[in-house]
Amino acid sequence: MLIIDANVILRYFMNDSKDMSKKAAQIIESENILLLSEVIAEVVYVLEGVYNLDKNKISNTILELIDYDNINIKEEELIINSLKKYKEVNLDFVDCILYSYNQIKKFDVFSFDKKLNREMKRD
Repeated sequence: MLIIDANVILRYFMNDSKDMSKKAAQIIESENILLLSEVIAEVVYVLEGVYNLDKNKISNTILELIDYDNINIKEEELIINSLKKYKEVNLDFVDCILYSYNQIKKFDVFSFDKKLNREMKRD
């Protein structure tokens, strides 16, 4: 199983470097990949902050990638829920992960973030 870095995913999504994008596509489309939540969080951060993509586009694009048969994710249900929540509410992606731990895993989450606390109480 191969773990890939956020830059590989970004080159694959953005297709902005001929050689790197081609290599990223070869790897992502053929290797058995373990995609870490930390890497997904970095991809979301860069797509939103650097490329100015909207949350809906970011979430849907990553959800499509996660659906590939060769992509494996630890805590897949949690990450999928986080990506769906991310496009629905005014929270950053990491807060959506915390929200998902609270809602799915029933973990207590302590935060000073009022928006996150409000969202956890709502559901």
